[in-house]
Amino acid sequence: MYATGRNLPQLLGDARRWFEDALLAALEAAGEVHVSPTQAGLFAVLDEQGTTVSELARRMGVTRQTAHQAVHGLVAVGLLEQVPDPTSGRQRLIRRTAEGERTHREAELVLHRLEEVLADRIGPEATHALRAALEAPWGSPPALGPPKA
Repeated sequence: MYATGRNLPQLLGDARRWFEDALLAALEAAGEVHVSPTQAGLFAVLDEQGTTVSELARRMGVTRQTAHQAVHGLVAVGLLEQVPDPTSGRQRLIRRTAEGERTHREAELVLHRLEEVLADRIGPEATHALRAALEAPWGSPPALGPPKA
């Protein structure tokens, strides 16, 4: 059994929320536009040249409707814009506005500082090991059979 009784996906979710909560609080304290965790996650998976809503939804692991709502909220506050996709007459690309780029750079600086705080708290070696484990290729998810009793 694990020391906390919690499985690895639960612990990874807690770690993600630690970063997310601190990031959003720091951006709000700096006077940035309030964004939801879903909207912040959308920024993290957006390509520089733009990304379709369908692709954003896939990368975020949410429905197209959820991604679409997040996009519209960010368009409304001036952080994103929709532009025609040059490779498709029917699709539109979502990309950052100049203000969205500035906010994204600010968020990256905050995340870097948060990683430094984490290193102060758990040690630089543990932080480096955590990063290395998460950056290592894990391969495709395995196809496991039913659990054995």
